[in-house]
Amino acid sequence: MLKGISLSVLASVLFGSMYYYTTLLTPLDGEQIFGWRMVLTLPIMSLFLICTADWSLVQQVAGRLRKEWKLWLALPLSSMLLGIQLWLFLWAPLHGHALDVSLGYFMMPLVMVLIGRYYYKDRLSTWQKMATLLALAGVVHELFRVDGLSWATLLVCLGYPYYFVLRSQCKTDNLGGLWFDMALMLPVAFYFAWNSGLSLQDMLHQHPALPAMVVLLGLLSAAALVAYILASRLLPFSLFGLLGYVEPVLLVGVSFLIGETIEPNEWPTYIAIWLALVLLTVEGAIQFRQQRVESPKTNPDPD
Repeated sequence: MLKGISLSVLASVLFGSMYYYTTLLTPLDGEQIFGWRMVLTLPIMSLFLICTADWSLVQQVAGRLRKEWKLWLALPLSSMLLGIQLWLFLWAPLHGHALDVSLGYFMMPLVMVLIGRYYYKDRLSTWQKMATLLALAGVVHELFRVDGLSWATLLVCLGYPYYFVLRSQCKTDNLGGLWFDMALMLPVAFYFAWNSGLSLQDMLHQHPALPAMVVLLGLLSAAALVAYILASRLLPFSLFGLLGYVEPVLLVGVSFLIGETIEPNEWPTYIAIWLALVLLTVEGAIQFRQQRVESPKTNPDPD
């Protein structure tokens, strides 16, 4: 479980870094950043799968396509659900919906906890129950503060959980399934990369450092997505959902870096969320200590 928690936190850190990094890619617009991100992420992910001998996961999904007609419907739907979320992540800050999307990320872990509890029959520890109640208090305060939910908020908090449920039901919740999700996005990604905003020729001549920065964006994106999917496989659905609070908290830190501030009436929301994360951190530390204590007993020295 510790490995899964570490991968989840790493993914959140990388996503948070990417959120800030996109502000450095001027003059690219949100759609073009999304397009280049997808175009570059797939080859980097393919290289990763080949180097780690995991390319067989892609071959397994491809083999199932010859036998299971339902995958021909499920994979495009899965790709669309992920693609919308990745696009919204880059589009919202540039179009006045950053707060709506942020609220969606705050609500999403609670939706995942409910799905994990009642659909997957996950059992929450005492620490996780306390963290859930704190997070719920923060989200309820935020709902009253903003007086309702926008389409962007609902798209995040309902879309992402259904994406994970769909992948689980179709048994494509691995890196092979993610590869197909990314591959099916390529037509839209190519359109955004080459048919909006700055052309490739202008990028090379007017902003010579920009191509290298765009390649680095692809590396960050691939690493974040790989860590995220691996974490989703290693953790119970409810705990994976609760760890989703790490990312929006990091996005708040990014907001500070780019000059935004927390209003006085927003502090109760963030304090409740941060306290929930503290509880999860304490539980993780206790589990790690127990594993170290029990390790000599379960793996005795052969001598």
